[in-house]
Parts: sequence; C-alpha cells; structure tokens
Amino acid sequence: MFIRRTLTRRTGGQDYHSHRLVHSQRDGAKVRQRTLLNLGSDFDLPKAEWPELCRRIDEILNGQAPLIDDTPAAVEEEAQRIAAQLLARGRAGDAEAVRDPVRVDVASLELTRPRSVGVEQVGLWAVERLGLMELLSTLGINASLCTAAVASIVARLAYPASERATHAWLRERSALGELLGVDFETMGAMQLYRASDALVAHREAIEAHLFDRAMDLFDLTPTVTLYDLTNTYYEGDVADQPEARRGHSKEKRSDCKLLTLGLVLDGGGFVRRSRVFAGNVKEHRTLSGMLDALGAPPGSRVVLDRGIATEQQVDWLKANGYRYIVVSRERKRRFEPEAALAHRTRSGGVVHLEKVDDTEAGEVRLYCYSEQRAEKERGMAKRFAQRLEQDLDAINEGLSRPRTQKKPEKIWKRIGRLVEKSRGVGQHYDITVATDESGKRAVAVIYRRNPVAGTMLTHPGVYCLRSNETDFSEERLWRTFTLLTDVEAVFRSLKSELGLRPIHHRKPRRAEGHLFITVIAYQLVQVIRNHLAERGDESNRTASWTTLKRILGGRQRVTATFRRADGRTLHVRKATRPEPQQKAILDALGIASSAGGTHQAVI
Repeated sequence: MFIRRTLTRRTGGQDYHSHRLVHSQRDGAKVRQRTLLNLGSDFDLPKAEWPELCRRIDEILNGQAPLIDDTPAAVEEEAQRIAAQLLARGRAGDAEAVRDPVRVDVASLELTRPRSVGVEQVGLWAVERLGLMELLSTLGINASLCTAAVASIVARLAYPASERATHAWLRERSALGELLGVDFETMGAMQLYRASDALVAHREAIEAHLFDRAMDLFDLTPTVTLYDLTNTYYEGDVADQPEARRGHSKEKRSDCKLLTLGLVLDGGGFVRRSRVFAGNVKEHRTLSGMLDALGAPPGSRVVLDRGIATEQQVDWLKANGYRYIVVSRERKRRFEPEAALAHRTRSGGVVHLEKVDDTEAGEVRLYCYSEQRAEKERGMAKRFAQRLEQDLDAINEGLSRPRTQKKPEKIWKRIGRLVEKSRGVGQHYDITVATDESGKRAVAVIYRRNPVAGTMLTHPGVYCLRSNETDFSEERLWRTFTLLTDVEAVFRSLKSELGLRPIHHRKPRRAEGHLFITVIAYQLVQVIRNHLAERGDESNRTASWTTLKRILGGRQRVTATFRRADGRTLHVRKATRPEPQQKAILDALGIASSAGGTHQAVI
C-alpha cells in the first residue's frame, strides 16, 4: 500500500491537496489500485515518513510486532488510527469475512483500542427518539455539522467538559465515531465550535421541537409552567464577555464573573424554553420576558419560587390573566395545628397544611408545616445563635483584659457587625453594654434571648404559599407547588452531572452554546429516565443520571487479534457483553446489545 497525494481544483475557489491510502491488487492479468481510505486534506505527516507509515499499517493488520523499535511516535499513532479505521470499515486489503470455526493461537491474543460505548449507545437512542438529527438537517445544517453537534451533545452526557476536552475524548476514549460512522480523529476541534454556533442560531426551533416531541412520546399535556434561574461562573479573564457580571454566586464563587441561565419547564420536567441573562440579573425582572418568549397564553398556571415572586410580579400575573402558585414573601409566620390537614409526601414524611381564604385579594394562603423542615431550621438557628453568643462572650471577656478596646461606641460597632452577620438571629436578642460610672468605659456585654413571635425561631418548619387557584384543595395546591423542586433537581443535574459549570469560553456566542448544549443533553436524560419509568424498571427509573452513567460507562468496544493456524491474522472488533445491570437498562429501552455490531477480517 502507498499514499497518493492529488490536487483538487475548485472553480472560483482555492485549490487544495487531498491524500488517499491506496492498495494495489492483482485482478487476473491486470494490477488494479483501490482506495482504502481518504486521509483528507489535513493529513500532515511528512512525506519522508509515508513509506514507514504504510509498512507499520501492514504490520498491525498482519498482527506483527514492529520490525524497527524506534518507530516515531507520530507515525505509530497514525498507523494505529488508520489500521483501526480499515478494520472497522472492512477495507483492510484482502480481508475476508470469517464464517466457519477456525483454529487460533490463544497465546497470540492481543486486545487493542478499547473505546467506551455504553453511554454513547443510549445517548444516540435518545437522539433518535427525539428526531434531533433529522431536525438539524431540515434546519439547513450540513451533515458534517449535524454529526459534530450530536457528538457534542452525547459527549456532554458521558464526559461533560469543554469543547477542547470533548474533542480529545472523542478522538482518544470514545467509540461514538464508530456508532455514527465518522472518524473524529481526522476532525478538527473547530468543527465542534461551529456546531455549537449552529445550535444557538436555531435555539428556538430546536427547543420547540424537542419539547413537542417529548410531549408526544410520553402522551403528556403541558399544563404547568415552572420558572427559575441559576448561574454558573467563568474561569479566567472574560473581558470580552458583555454578559459576564459579578453577582450572587449560588456556587459561592464570588471571585468569578457569572452568567445566568433561566429555564421554563413543564410539570413533566421537560424544558420548554431557556434563556441566558447577565450574571447580575435580578430574578424578578426576567419573568415577563420569558413568558412572552414562550408564548404562554393567559390562563396558564405558573409556579414561582420566593426569589421571583415579588408583589410586582404577582400583580403582573394577575393583570395578564395567569393562574399562579407562588411562595409568599410575607415575613410573619403563623400556623394553627388544629385547623391543618396532614398529607403524606412521596418520601414518606408528613406535611401539615392549613388553607386560609383571602376573599378581598381573590387568593388563598396555604400555610405548610413540615417536621423535617422544622428540624433543619432548628439546627440552623441553633448554629447561628451559638456562633453569635460565642462572639458576644468573647467581646465580654476581652473587657476584663488590659490593653483591649473598651470604648462603648467601638464595642457597639463590633456588636452591630456580629448582628448583621448572624443570619437574622440577632433580632431575637436584647443586648446591652454596661459602662462604669463615667460612662466612657465598657465593663460588660449583657445579652438575653427574647424570641420574636412569627419567625423561624418560634415557628420553625413553616412556609406560606399564595395562589389565585381558590378552588384547589390543600393537597392539590401543595403538590402542584412541589413540582418546583423538580427545577432545583434539574439545576443540580445540569451543574453536577452535565457540566454546566464552569465556562471557559471567551466569545459570548460560545458561552451561550456551552449552556445550550447542556440543556439539550438534559432533555436526552429526561427521555431516558421517563422511558425507564414507563417500563417499570424499578431499579433504574428513579436513579440519578450519575448512577445510570456509572452503570453504562464500563462497556467498551475492543479489537481482538489472533494468529490463525494457517499463519494469517484474524481481527474481531465488537462491544463487550453487557453486564446484568447494563442489560436491564438496554432491555427496558429496547436497545440491541450489539453496540456497533461485529467487524471481523482475516489478513
């Protein structure tokens, strides 16, 4: 075999050279040349090393050890890649299929090129169920970019990382290219960036299609709109990112600039709409724009968390004819146990619900008490109170030591800072600073705990919902609101399981693309988990994506090479047999166990 370099001329464009691996074979009295593999225009191995490359490819295909031990690393890497492509595509010279049993030398067995295939196979199944590849094609995205886009999304399921790291993973660790019928080792990293740009350019069409397709797949009716925001942070200098702003980081990364992602979800947990905001955006200022962009008609039911449900936003929902269930911002807590009804939660706990009509406002208030939440809040209050008392005691002890600050006004400033940092616990303490007869020297700090009624200290575990769904029962109001916890679960999945954070991009569109790819990957996860739930697979239907990925991630495609009794070399490339947990998932999804099929050849 040899490498041929040919010139391709473009009319009105720049000429370029392409490279092909060619094999000569005798056909009767003639010698014909057959192209085994198109190496592309980016093949950059020096021409002087082409003969050694061809020799090494031939050695690999024939199962021989290298005749020369000092083969350059670049030549060896390229030879391994090309030989694997030839075997996978059935173009390895005079290869022949193996049908009958043959004798092999077991001692000659070699297992090469292990590549992960478990998550990739399931991810492509979800892509097919959602019709994503066909959609991208109808949107005018060319086949190469479609493949790169799907690769980026599936990679986000299996190996969440930056585009650069994703490119390396596709080349070196994954069999996704074999499942898609492409060679990612010849694709440049820039193709993934272009694919990201193409996805963002068609964001609205893609989101609408995926949501509608999910509704059809699971026979769901979109009735509830859940809305919330989260933020992620940038790594490094992001001077060119206009939306990168400093704000309140939900990951405690106050040292980094932020970017905010808003999600509108249906009650089934599928994303209806996503949008990127500046890192310092105020949550309550984003609602109307998102609902307008969604085209949510008046009468839609909206569920909001406390951070967004300001009085102004509730008034806007009323004026525009929306139904709503929101967390009330009223500060004073109240709860009458005698008037409450007990309901059991999905986790096995009990929540007590007290419904109060507010006919003047056309609303109802639902006061909820959870012992589990109360225990958590009591623990928080105890921790903050202990911290405050320890600091006050430390100030008091310092007044008895020489050369310490004793001016009353300075002591009050210190106390004020402590109260400010006490997470609201300071309001429950009466604090005085005792002075000597002159009034110029503090001698003691005296405090007494005096809990304020209607607060977390006197009513732990109590929160209030408000709604204009006046006909809803207590249980229905509460259960509808608890759907909002699904949004929190979504954000946890996006950030911890699907690589939403951090962002490394320097271009605004690329940062938005990073977030959007994560959102699409989440839709695939929802399809997989919902399908498992429909099939009643109890062991996997409630599992997190991290658990499912761990189970599926151990499956590999490998090439087994044997020396046959007749001196020829047998190559077999196939996926490992699925283990019981893996097979349970594949069976529940209706996926064949043979990921990528079996390729075999005799050289």
